[in-house]
Amino acid sequence: MPKRAIITDQAAPAGGPYSHAVVAGDTIYLAGAVPALPDGTRVTGTFAEQAHAAFRNLAAVAEAAGSSLDQAVRVGVYLRDFADFKELNEIYPQYIKGEHLPVRTTLPVPLVGFDIEIDAVLYTG
Repeated sequence: MPKRAIITDQAAPAGGPYSHAVVAGDTIYLAGAVPALPDGTRVTGTFAEQAHAAFRNLAAVAEAAGSSLDQAVRVGVYLRDFADFKELNEIYPQYIKGEHLPVRTTLPVPLVGFDIEIDAVLYTG
């Protein structure tokens, strides 16, 4: 199965030597999106501001891959402070929609310099 890498200037730059996404057949794997602007400037401020920025980056990468977050089958959310879980659940449905919601894992992790990172797997078949 051929695969192709996706890199877009519509999302924050990758934080290392990796692609924003990889398309393999009917599946799109989105790398972790953080709260930053397309020019690389970190979004600081409230958890909500950071979460919206991270979701916007994830959505921009999905679009660059020819899809949308509506096609998500799995979402991973990584929180610096698990106390933000309730607020995450209020923001999440603004970006992840549809009748058949994806599975999701939310974990507290020791993020440095930002409060949230989000990755996803999309199915387009």
